Amino acid sequence: MSHDTPTTAVRPRNADRVAGRVGVLPAAVGALLALAVAWIHVTDQGGFPGDKSPGYIAVGYYVLELVAVVLAVGLLTPATRHRIGTWLVAAAVGAGPMIGYALTRGPGLPGAMDDRGNWGEPLGVASLVVEGLLILLSLACAGQLRSSTRTGSPSLTSTSQR
Repeated sequence: MSHDTPTTAVRPRNADRVAGRVGVLPAAVGALLALAVAWIHVTDQGGFPGDKSPGYIAVGYYVLELVAVVLAVGLLTPATRHRIGTWLVAAAVGAGPMIGYALTRGPGLPGAMDDRGNWGEPLGVASLVVEGLLILLSLACAGQLRSSTRTGSPSLTSTSQR
Protein backbone atom coordinates (compact mmCIF):
# COMPACT_ATOMS: atom_id res chain seq x y z
CA MET A 1 0.00 0.00 0.00
CA SER A 2 1.48 3.31 -1.01
CA HIS A 3 1.08 6.47 0.90
CA ASP A 4 0.34 9.22 -1.58
CA THR A 5 0.51 12.64 -0.08
CA PRO A 6 -1.71 15.24 -1.65
CA THR A 7 0.19 17.89 -3.49
CA THR A 8 -0.94 21.38 -4.03
CA ALA A 9 -0.23 23.06 -7.28
CA VAL A 10 1.26 26.49 -6.99
CA ARG A 11 -0.30 28.89 -9.45
CA PRO A 12 1.41 32.08 -10.50
CA ARG A 13 -0.26 35.28 -9.36
CA ASN A 14 -1.30 36.20 -12.88
CA ALA A 15 -2.55 32.77 -13.94
CA ASP A 16 -6.06 34.09 -14.47
CA ARG A 17 -4.89 36.73 -16.93
CA VAL A 18 -5.41 35.94 -20.55
CA ALA A 19 -3.04 37.47 -23.07
CA GLY A 20 -4.73 40.17 -25.10
CA ARG A 21 -7.52 40.64 -22.59
CA VAL A 22 -8.34 43.24 -19.99
CA GLY A 23 -10.01 41.95 -16.85
CA VAL A 24 -13.38 42.97 -15.54
CA LEU A 25 -11.93 44.87 -12.57
CA PRO A 26 -9.78 47.35 -14.53
CA ALA A 27 -12.64 47.82 -17.00
CA ALA A 28 -15.12 48.50 -14.19
CA VAL A 29 -12.73 50.97 -12.56
CA GLY A 30 -12.23 52.67 -15.92
CA ALA A 31 -15.99 52.88 -16.44
CA LEU A 32 -16.46 54.42 -12.98
CA LEU A 33 -13.70 56.95 -13.64
CA ALA A 34 -15.24 57.88 -17.00
CA LEU A 35 -18.64 58.35 -15.35
CA ALA A 36 -16.97 60.45 -12.64
CA VAL A 37 -15.46 62.71 -15.33
CA ALA A 38 -18.94 63.16 -16.85
CA TRP A 39 -20.53 63.81 -13.44
CA ILE A 40 -17.90 66.39 -12.47
CA HIS A 41 -18.49 68.30 -15.69
CA VAL A 42 -22.29 68.15 -15.41
CA THR A 43 -21.90 69.50 -11.87
CA ASP A 44 -19.50 72.23 -13.02
CA GLN A 45 -21.92 73.44 -15.68
CA GLY A 46 -24.77 73.61 -13.16
CA GLY A 47 -26.63 70.45 -14.13
CA PHE A 48 -27.90 69.36 -17.49
CA PRO A 49 -28.25 71.14 -19.86
CA GLY A 50 -26.49 73.64 -17.65
CA ASP A 51 -25.22 77.09 -18.32
CA LYS A 52 -21.61 77.22 -19.42
CA SER A 53 -20.32 80.06 -21.49
CA PRO A 54 -18.92 80.74 -23.98
CA GLY A 55 -20.89 78.43 -26.24
CA TYR A 56 -17.90 76.51 -27.58
CA ILE A 57 -16.96 75.45 -24.04
CA ALA A 58 -20.56 74.32 -23.40
CA VAL A 59 -20.43 72.20 -26.57
CA GLY A 60 -17.10 70.76 -25.43
CA TYR A 61 -18.66 69.82 -22.10
CA TYR A 62 -21.61 68.11 -23.82
CA VAL A 63 -19.32 66.15 -26.14
CA LEU A 64 -17.09 65.12 -23.23
CA GLU A 65 -20.05 64.00 -21.14
CA LEU A 66 -21.56 61.99 -24.00
CA VAL A 67 -18.26 60.33 -24.93
CA ALA A 68 -17.54 59.53 -21.27
CA VAL A 69 -20.91 57.76 -20.83
CA VAL A 70 -20.56 55.84 -24.11
CA LEU A 71 -17.01 54.93 -23.09
CA ALA A 72 -18.22 53.58 -19.74
CA VAL A 73 -20.64 51.28 -21.56
CA GLY A 74 -17.87 50.25 -23.97
CA LEU A 75 -15.50 49.40 -21.13
CA LEU A 76 -18.11 47.14 -19.57
CA THR A 77 -18.71 45.35 -22.87
CA PRO A 78 -16.23 42.47 -23.37
CA ALA A 79 -16.03 42.90 -27.15
CA THR A 80 -14.82 46.50 -26.86
CA ARG A 81 -12.83 46.52 -23.61
CA HIS A 82 -10.23 44.27 -25.24
CA ARG A 83 -9.47 46.83 -27.98
CA ILE A 84 -6.58 49.25 -27.75
CA GLY A 85 -8.69 51.99 -29.34
CA THR A 86 -11.20 51.88 -26.50
CA TRP A 87 -8.47 52.49 -23.96
CA LEU A 88 -6.96 55.28 -26.06
CA VAL A 89 -10.37 56.99 -26.10
CA ALA A 90 -10.42 56.57 -22.32
CA ALA A 91 -7.04 58.29 -22.10
CA ALA A 92 -8.39 61.12 -24.27
CA VAL A 93 -11.43 61.49 -21.98
CA GLY A 94 -8.95 62.13 -19.19
CA ALA A 95 -6.48 64.25 -21.15
CA GLY A 96 -8.95 66.55 -22.92
CA PRO A 97 -10.40 68.17 -19.83
CA MET A 98 -6.97 68.28 -18.21
CA ILE A 99 -5.68 70.35 -21.13
CA GLY A 100 -8.79 72.53 -20.95
CA TYR A 101 -8.21 73.08 -17.24
CA ALA A 102 -4.62 74.17 -17.87
CA LEU A 103 -5.66 76.52 -20.67
CA THR A 104 -8.50 78.16 -18.76
CA ARG A 105 -6.40 78.59 -15.61
CA GLY A 106 -3.23 79.64 -17.43
CA PRO A 107 -3.46 81.90 -20.45
CA GLY A 108 -7.25 81.77 -20.63
CA LEU A 109 -9.43 81.08 -23.65
CA PRO A 110 -11.37 83.56 -25.81
CA GLY A 111 -14.43 84.63 -23.84
CA ALA A 112 -13.38 82.51 -20.85
CA MET A 113 -10.99 84.54 -18.75
CA ASP A 114 -12.86 84.29 -15.45
CA ASP A 115 -10.95 81.20 -14.22
CA ARG A 116 -7.44 82.48 -14.91
CA GLY A 117 -5.22 81.74 -11.93
CA ASN A 118 -7.94 79.74 -10.14
CA TRP A 119 -5.82 76.59 -9.82
CA GLY A 120 -7.18 75.51 -6.44
CA GLU A 121 -10.89 75.20 -7.23
CA PRO A 122 -11.97 72.02 -5.36
CA LEU A 123 -14.06 70.59 -8.20
CA GLY A 124 -11.24 71.30 -10.64
CA VAL A 125 -8.66 69.58 -8.43
CA ALA A 126 -10.98 66.57 -8.00
CA SER A 127 -11.37 66.49 -11.76
CA LEU A 128 -7.60 66.46 -12.27
CA VAL A 129 -7.22 63.54 -9.86
CA VAL A 130 -9.98 61.49 -11.54
CA GLU A 131 -8.69 62.31 -15.03
CA GLY A 132 -5.11 61.47 -14.05
CA LEU A 133 -6.17 58.08 -12.68
CA LEU A 134 -8.16 57.41 -15.86
CA ILE A 135 -5.15 58.26 -18.01
CA LEU A 136 -2.81 56.01 -15.99
CA LEU A 137 -5.24 53.07 -16.06
CA SER A 138 -5.97 53.57 -19.75
CA LEU A 139 -2.35 53.66 -20.80
CA ALA A 140 -1.55 50.61 -18.67
CA CYS A 141 -4.39 48.61 -20.25
CA ALA A 142 -3.56 49.80 -23.76
CA GLY A 143 0.08 48.87 -23.13
CA GLN A 144 -0.92 45.42 -21.95
CA LEU A 145 -3.04 44.90 -25.06
CA ARG A 146 -0.33 46.26 -27.33
CA SER A 147 2.36 44.02 -25.86
CA SER A 148 0.13 40.99 -26.36
CA THR A 149 -0.35 41.85 -30.04
CA ARG A 150 3.42 42.05 -30.46
CA THR A 151 3.87 38.56 -29.04
CA GLY A 152 1.27 37.19 -31.43
CA SER A 153 -1.34 36.31 -28.86
CA PRO A 154 -3.93 34.05 -30.48
CA SER A 155 -6.73 35.87 -28.67
CA LEU A 156 -6.04 39.02 -30.66
CA THR A 157 -4.52 37.81 -33.90
CA SER A 158 -6.89 35.04 -34.85
CA THR A 159 -9.81 35.88 -37.06
CA SER A 160 -13.01 33.99 -37.41
CA GLN A 161 -14.13 32.99 -40.86
CA ARG A 162 -17.83 33.15 -41.40
